[in-house]
Amino acid sequence: MNYRSIEDLNHTITSNLSKVPLEIDLIVGVPRSGLLAANLLALHLNLPFTDLEGYINGRLLQSGERLKSYIKPFSEYKNVLVVEDSIWSGSSILNAKSKLNGLYPEKKTLYTAVYAVAEAVDKIDFYFEICPGPRIFEWNMMHHDLLEKCCFDIDGVLCTDPTEDENDDGPKYEHFLENVEPFFRPSKTIGYLVTNRLEKYRALTEDWLSRHNVKYNHLIMLDLPDKAARLKANNHGGFKASVYVEKECYLFIESSMWQSKQIADLSGKPVYCTDERKMVFPNALGKSKFLLRKVIKKLIRR
Repeated sequence: MNYRSIEDLNHTITSNLSKVPLEIDLIVGVPRSGLLAANLLALHLNLPFTDLEGYINGRLLQSGERLKSYIKPFSEYKNVLVVEDSIWSGSSILNAKSKLNGLYPEKKTLYTAVYAVAEAVDKIDFYFEICPGPRIFEWNMMHHDLLEKCCFDIDGVLCTDPTEDENDDGPKYEHFLENVEPFFRPSKTIGYLVTNRLEKYRALTEDWLSRHNVKYNHLIMLDLPDKAARLKANNHGGFKASVYVEKECYLFIESSMWQSKQIADLSGKPVYCTDERKMVFPNALGKSKFLLRKVIKKLIRR
């Protein structure tokens, strides 16, 4: 899994500013993710910026007091750079090209993406970095089709964690399960919800997910009788890692950092920690165990 954070995006842009032709005098962002990349690029280059529809309508976005004296009439901008955050199939760039084709023949228009796959570089004039798939970005990961190949924790990710007082394995906990407010609301279908909530709370959990329109394919819960048994087993990360390996997903999204490290090391695969907004990668031993398990599974299938 190739992951890029917003910090990575900014670093990739600043490290490759020399790729931007010096004559560029206007930056145009392709909605929606391209607006973030385009705005960062415009800030670093101290250039005016607009979105694609604004450009089509001859409108610039306000640039604040610092650039006020530098802003020219729209007609005087002659070298335009259209920016996407990434390119894969190239559909968004091709769509932008079709909208702009012949619109301003007096202007020279170039197209770029911060992250590109090698197969799509012929659709743009230049790129900042090759980032092959599978890949996921911090700024759109909760709304990516790849979520169907991901495992998600619930508490701390989709909603807040219960407090010590709420976590009584009784009426207070049931009240929490029924009434906790959503934290993240992914807009795509999640492949596997993997939680240390007990199986006996399945109905309450499914009802909450339905009421808050959380779409998922599978809900996997801990099959133990009560909280005491769960605490005695003390296998929070191990349970999640076992599911992660079995389902062969690309990514596990977890709130707790210590569980993220445990899941990554046991599975040999990356985990995204929402508490610290960091990708956690397995240590070398974890990777070796994961590769060994894959070999064993292939031999068993034969």
